[in-house]
Amino acid sequence: MSFRDFFDALLGTGQSDYMGIIIDVRFPRILLAALVGCALAVSGCTMQALFRNPLADPYLLGISSGAAVGASASMLLHLNGIETYILPLFAFLGGAGAVFAVYLIAKGAGRGRIKTETLLLSGIAVGSLLGALTSLMMYVSGMQFRSLFFWLLGGFSGAGWDTVAVACLPILAGVVLLILFARDMNAFLLGEEPAMHLGIDVETVKKVLVCLVALITGVAVAFSGIIGFVGLVIPHAVRLMLGPDHRTLLPASCLVGGSFLIWADVVARSALGSGGTEVPVGIVTALCGAPFFLYLLARGRKW
Repeated sequence: MSFRDFFDALLGTGQSDYMGIIIDVRFPRILLAALVGCALAVSGCTMQALFRNPLADPYLLGISSGAAVGASASMLLHLNGIETYILPLFAFLGGAGAVFAVYLIAKGAGRGRIKTETLLLSGIAVGSLLGALTSLMMYVSGMQFRSLFFWLLGGFSGAGWDTVAVACLPILAGVVLLILFARDMNAFLLGEEPAMHLGIDVETVKKVLVCLVALITGVAVAFSGIIGFVGLVIPHAVRLMLGPDHRTLLPASCLVGGSFLIWADVVARSALGSGGTEVPVGIVTALCGAPFFLYLLARGRKW
C-alpha cells in the first residue's frame, strides 16, 4: 500500500479494502498497543517508587501469574463462540484475585499495617504458587496448549474496536490518577517515615497506588497477554534522560512506553515477512529490554 493509497483511504476516497485494513485492523491494534505500553510503563514507574527498588515491575504483586491462571481456566472450560470475551474477563479476574490475596497476606503478616517488604515477599510467594498452577493446567490442556502458550507470550493479533473501547477508560483513568500522585511518589523515595513527616498518609496512599496499578495492569494483561520488560526498562530509560522527579517521569514514561510498544508490535508483525505469521510481542520486548537492562547494570548507575 502506497502513501497515496493510505491517505486516500483515510479521506474516504480510496479502495474499500484499504479502508477496512486501516480502520478496522491497523488502528485498533495501534491504539491497544499504545494503551498497554502506557499502562505497563506507568505501573512499573509507580512500583519502583513504592518499593524504592529499581527491579520492581508491574507484575511484582502476582498480577501476571493470576492472569495466566485465569486465562488457562477459561481455555479449559471449552466455551466455544465466546472465548474472545471470556479469556480477557477471566485473565482480569485472576490478576485482581492474585493482588487481593497478596494484600490480605501482607496485611495479616503486618497486623493491619502493610509493609512494603512483606508485600514484596507475598507477591513472590503467590506468584510462584500461581505459576505452578498455570503449568499444571497447560499440561492437561492438550491441544489448547499452543493458543495458551502464545497468549502468555503477549500480542495484539486479537485487537479490535471492542477491545479498545473496553480497555481505554480504565487504563486512561488509572494512568491519570497515578500521575496525580507524583508528589507522593517523590516523598516515598525518601522512605516511609520521612514521607509521614511530610504530611502524607502513607498507608492510604500505598493502598490506592496498589489498587490503581492492579487495575490498569490487569486490564492490559487481559487484552494483550504477558508482555515483559516494558514496565521494568522504560522507567529506567526515561529516568536517565529526565531525572527522578515523578512529575515529569510519569507522563514521559507513559508516552515512551506507548511509543515503544507500538514499534515493538510493528517489528513483531513484519519480522517473519508477509506469510501471515508474526512473532509474539513479548519476545520482541525481551530481546530489546534484556540487553538494555544488562547495560544499565554494567554501568553501575545508582537509582
